[in-house]
Amino acid sequence: MEQCPGITDRPDVIEKYGDNVNAKKENWEPILGDVEFRDVTFMYPDGHENILEHFNLRVERGTYIAIVGETGAGKSTIVNLVCRFFEPTSGEILIDGRDYRQRSQLWLHSSLGYVLQTPHLFTGTIRDNIRYGRLEASDGEVEAAAASIHADRIIAKLEKGFDTEVGEGGDRLSTGEKQLISLARAVLANPRIFILDEATSSVDTEMEMILQNAVHALLEGRTSFVIAHRLSTIRNANIILVIEDGKIIERGNHKELMASRGHYYKLYTRQFDDEAEENVLRG
Repeated sequence: MEQCPGITDRPDVIEKYGDNVNAKKENWEPILGDVEFRDVTFMYPDGHENILEHFNLRVERGTYIAIVGETGAGKSTIVNLVCRFFEPTSGEILIDGRDYRQRSQLWLHSSLGYVLQTPHLFTGTIRDNIRYGRLEASDGEVEAAAASIHADRIIAKLEKGFDTEVGEGGDRLSTGEKQLISLARAVLANPRIFILDEATSSVDTEMEMILQNAVHALLEGRTSFVIAHRLSTIRNANIILVIEDGKIIERGNHKELMASRGHYYKLYTRQFDDEAEENVLRG
């Protein structure tokens, strides 16, 4: 509780934009969603080597970016930097053309949606948990957010619908149900920039289809960064980045990368073969 935060806003930024307690929202510019890494080098505060070196990436608003690569390649580092959970060791990250350190953390985080691989729910009802996306939302807005990704069909099957208690950490719900609620929460927050640590391998086929449709609806029109675990789920991405040792070694859409028969092609075909084998074994 007494530890100082690692990321802080400059005094001049706080003067203009406020802080987490007293936000000066009247001075907040709307976020459009353009994101740029400009010559970014990054080392974790307790690290001994750079995770990214002279990394450059420009993402136009509304673009769906999928990030793939082996464990430890730097995928999570990229999205953590976008979210300003960490800041570049050198270089700049620009949001709508300005270094994001020139604006407050709360300004960015208020327009940011982040759905984790393992979503966290709080003790309370499904309605309560969706409303955490925007606390002032009405019951109608909560239900509309769920309906927009077809989560309402699943919720309606539960004992008390939206008033069903989720249990501690959501332990009364399945993994897929928790994912749907976390996605509905993100819809309600209406973020301009969306981060998804995508993982649907632990749900059944029917729930996987529902989740994929929900994700597709949520990504529409937003700048989105998706850490992809199952490559079959990102074929519609505008741009796929293949990351290795903190560097982009391939970029393009699914069709282009498959045609080039490079690293992505090998990853995709290997995973496809593995999934086919699993399906045969499940039989």
